[in-house]
Amino acid sequence: MNNEPDNSLLEVLTDIRDNQQLQLERQAEALALQKEQLEIIRKQMERTEKIQDRAEQLQEKSAQIMNVARKVMIIVLPVIIVLVIYLSWLIFR
Repeated sequence: MNNEPDNSLLEVLTDIRDNQQLQLERQAEALALQKEQLEIIRKQMERTEKIQDRAEQLQEKSAQIMNVARKVMIIVLPVIIVLVIYLSWLIFR
């Protein structure tokens, strides 16, 4: 009779150990999955930063082009107006 409670206690302890081992394995799998997800997020952030840098470069080039276009329009628009006035004067003369 004394042997029976010892066996049942041994079985309970064995089950606890097995469950703890299973839990540790699952935690290791979860940790590995989290590491993979973290690496994916890092790669996405790097890609996003590259895209953002490229977008900033394009915006800077666009701003430069617009500045040049404004300067050209300041010169060209008065010339066109003068030519239209001259052409009108020639037609209606």
